[in-house]
Amino acid sequence: MILSMTGYASQERNTMNGILLIELRSVNHRYLELQLKLDDNLRGFEAAVRELIQAKLGRGKVDCRLSLVHSADADSAPQLNHTVLQQIAESAKVAAQYFPHTQPVNMLEILQMPGVMATEALNTDALENDLKTSLNQVLQDLIEAKAREGEKLKAIILVRLQEIEQQVTKVKPMMPALIKQYQEKLTAKLNEANASGDDERVRQEIVLFAQRIDVDEELSRLNTHINEVKRILNGGGSVGKRLDFLMQEMNREANTLGSKSVTIETSQISMELKVLIEQMREQIQNIE
Repeated sequence: MILSMTGYASQERNTMNGILLIELRSVNHRYLELQLKLDDNLRGFEAAVRELIQAKLGRGKVDCRLSLVHSADADSAPQLNHTVLQQIAESAKVAAQYFPHTQPVNMLEILQMPGVMATEALNTDALENDLKTSLNQVLQDLIEAKAREGEKLKAIILVRLQEIEQQVTKVKPMMPALIKQYQEKLTAKLNEANASGDDERVRQEIVLFAQRIDVDEELSRLNTHINEVKRILNGGGSVGKRLDFLMQEMNREANTLGSKSVTIETSQISMELKVLIEQMREQIQNIE
C-alpha cells in the first residue's frame, strides 16, 4: 500500500467528561514533524498522543488538534468558586490602598481568571481511555485517506513510467541509422585529417566517436530503474525516499543520453525523458 503524506481526518466523541474533539491534518514533509494543539484539560496527555501518532505515521507535517468541550448539563455547568473570589476581593481591597486612583475592577476579567469558575473534576482514567480509543480511530481514518490519495499518485507514476519506456524503446531502433549517419560524417572528417597528415586529430575523432555512440549502457540502466520503481510501488510501505533517489538516477541517465546525442531526434528524446522524470518526482514528493 502506497501512502500519500496528504490527508485529513476528524472525530467528535461524547464521553462522560464531555465532548472530545480530535482533528488530524497531514501535508508533505521531509520527515515526521508533529504540531500538537491541546487544550488545558488534555495537556497532560501530550506525551501519550505524540507516541501514538509516531507509531502510526512515518513522514509528513502533521497538525493535531484536541479539545474537550464540557456538556451543557446543569450538573456539569461551571460554578463560581466563592473562596477564590473572596481572596481576589481582599487582595484588590488591599491593593487599592496603594493605588487609590485606579479604575474599578472589570468583572468579566475577574471571571476569566484561573480558578474563579469551578468545574466538576475530570475522571482522568476514563478520559485517557476515551482519548486513546478516539485517536487510534482518527489515525486509522487518516491512514485510509492517505492510502486513497497514494493509489492516485501510484497510478500517475505508472503512466509516466510507461511513457518513459516508450521513449526508451523508440531510441533503440534508431541507433543503427544514427550511427551510420554519424559514421559517414566522421569518415569525411578522417579523410580530411589524413590528407593533412594529422594523426592526433584522427585519434581524437575516433575516441569521440566511440564515446558518442555508446548509449546502450544508459538505456539498460534506465530500464533497470523503471523495473525497480515498479517493484517498489507494488511492494508498498514507506517508499518515498527510495523513489526520490531513483528519480535522481534516472535523471542522470537521461542527461548522459542527451550529452551523447549526435542528432536532434535523440536530443528531443532526452528532453522528453527529463520532463517525464520531473513530473514523477513532483508526485513522489507527496509519498510517505
